Amino acid sequence: MKICVAGLGLIGGSLAKAIKKHTDEIVYGLDINRDTIASALAQETIDGELTPQELGCCDMVILGLYPQATIDFIKANKDYFKKGSIVIDTCGIKQAVVEAAEETLSGTDVQFLGCHPMAGREFWGFAYALDNLFDKASFIMTPTENTPPEVIEKVRELALRIGFAGCVTATPREHDEVIAFTSQLAHVVSSAYIKSPSLFKQAGFSAGSFKDLTRVAKLNEDMWTSLFLLNREPLLFELDHIIGALTDYRDAIKDGDSGRLHELLKEGRELKERSIENAAKKA
Repeated sequence: MKICVAGLGLIGGSLAKAIKKHTDEIVYGLDINRDTIASALAQETIDGELTPQELGCCDMVILGLYPQATIDFIKANKDYFKKGSIVIDTCGIKQAVVEAAEETLSGTDVQFLGCHPMAGREFWGFAYALDNLFDKASFIMTPTENTPPEVIEKVRELALRIGFAGCVTATPREHDEVIAFTSQLAHVVSSAYIKSPSLFKQAGFSAGSFKDLTRVAKLNEDMWTSLFLLNREPLLFELDHIIGALTDYRDAIKDGDSGRLHELLKEGRELKERSIENAAKKA
């Protein structure tokens, strides 16, 4: 199988490296950054470079681009994809991307499947791509009623071959609602938390909890601005909920209400324990 990875950043570059490490598939690269292409060729991450006009030789195209760039790429190059080929994306939001991609590719005999590899780092760019970034990670697929079962199976099989622990299937809407909680809210909270005036007093006073809560504050603001705004409704729901919860804690502390504070903390602990139990059952 001939695969092209368009966008050799952290995710695209890591996927290309994982495919080369674990399979015998031919991997091509497409990127506007000449240094990135040179590095990928030098490291033998890709077997060669393609232009968009040459995509017709590929059985699968993996788009490692930001959401709007993914949509724009598909629209600009829909006539270049090989008939019968599969195009997948790697974006952190799905509904907007899937709807635009399916509409654009309708009637072209090119199949699109929305995907989201659940792994990342607090760095970005090909220089930080790893061939083991996805080891034991989850791979999300968001098929629609237009997605043939054989396309889902082919993408699932490739994901498992390159190190993913398992594949999860959801609708694009379900994906966006859950990811607003598990990923996007965490990035907003981390970015807000680190803006405390106490930040530069923490040396010698911080340990694991500080590092855990601030790790993803080192984010790519270009990508996350797009992700947040394209998933506005689900993210606002989560933000409203956590603001309400924080208000409960603040009021209990302000009022010196030890009973209420104790109950809030107990509720949080019990929910965490239940989530661990549920995760263990599904493992």
